[in-house]
Amino acid sequence: MKKTLIFLAFIISFSSCKKEAPKPVIVKKEAPKPEIRFGYKIDDYKVIQDTIKSGESFGIILDRHHVMYPKINEIATVAKDTFDVRRVRAGKPYTILASKDSTEKAQVFIYKHDKINATILDFKDSTITAKHYKKPIKIVEKVANGIINANFTFSMDSLGLRPNLTYQVADIYAWTLDFLRLQKGDKFKIVYEEKFIDDTTFAGYGKVKSAVFNHNGKDLYAFRFLADSILNIHEYYDENAKMLRSQFLKAPIKFQYRISSRYNLRRRIAYYGNRVKPHRGTDFAAKIGTPIIATANGTVVESTRRGGNGKFVKIKHNNTYSTQYLHMRNQAVKKGQYVKQGDVIGYVGMTGNTGGPHVCYRFWKYGKQVDPLKEKLPAAKPMKKEIKPTFFKFIQPLKYQLDYDRVPVEEPAEVNEIIAKN
Repeated sequence: MKKTLIFLAFIISFSSCKKEAPKPVIVKKEAPKPEIRFGYKIDDYKVIQDTIKSGESFGIILDRHHVMYPKINEIATVAKDTFDVRRVRAGKPYTILASKDSTEKAQVFIYKHDKINATILDFKDSTITAKHYKKPIKIVEKVANGIINANFTFSMDSLGLRPNLTYQVADIYAWTLDFLRLQKGDKFKIVYEEKFIDDTTFAGYGKVKSAVFNHNGKDLYAFRFLADSILNIHEYYDENAKMLRSQFLKAPIKFQYRISSRYNLRRRIAYYGNRVKPHRGTDFAAKIGTPIIATANGTVVESTRRGGNGKFVKIKHNNTYSTQYLHMRNQAVKKGQYVKQGDVIGYVGMTGNTGGPHVCYRFWKYGKQVDPLKEKLPAAKPMKKEIKPTFFKFIQPLKYQLDYDRVPVEEPAEVNEIIAKN
């Protein structure tokens, strides 16, 4: 009995010295986050992505995805103030969110205008909704430095910059810089914005914040600034607060043209027996199809075809000035239409009496044709004196960045506040 008790005591003592086995750790896996696109939980739908084909309509697309025509007509009626379904264009991508059951019936139609903007038509319930959608974008500031070797377009291309930015810069300097007269060795610097979707997908250019061209040893600055908060229109000014834009552009073509014939009242033409035949316009030669732009705001008073003028557009700007653009391949505006400076009004052609592709630009002052290249044309409205101190504070860091390739180490809080508004 005594031996038995001693043995039991030993077993109990030995057992108490053994470590207890650790309890198994259960790792809970987190459920994957649902994918949200265009505000919808994508897993809840069958996602169909396609591109509108030539000849397809909104009705044909929805009918193919099991939506009946009475419902299609109802959707079109409800959406008409937001989106005209008759204007869906071939080549545009779209997404359909369909039910995941056996019917696979369309419930949401998403029409993509571009990489950022879309229109969403939701008809999954009895209530139909139509709304605009804009993808969140990230804006990154970039700086481009270039040297003119051949021309401005070539220099921008060599930097890997797209034509949209080239045109934007050309618009800014259209009144102060003749791009045809840029010389080899001229330099430029542009501070601009690039837009990105999901941090990586390029979605176009934003605003050009500032720029400088060094031409003939002179710096030509441009700073974007909101001087009139009532009109809420940003303009570009030089370092002295002088607006770059004039009331009239220098030419009806942005660049890549040459003046082939000037205003000349004593011009003699061999074709007409070498007799004097006045030329009351300025000919800008360019490739067929080159866009022709309005040189100032105004109302189209003629858009027609007549005799030797061929197809042309005439614009009345005010009671003093009118302009006319001859020999177009075709017009892009109609009579009575209001156009803004820089709007495309037609395309270079050879209609009427012409020996080559060009636009004959004619300029009227008080009803009389004059030479626009010799006229002292009115300037745009100057900046108000009380605004100038704010402007000069605003451009301090921007000009420093252009001059020294870096932003100032410290910027006053007041300056940061002004920059935020612009």
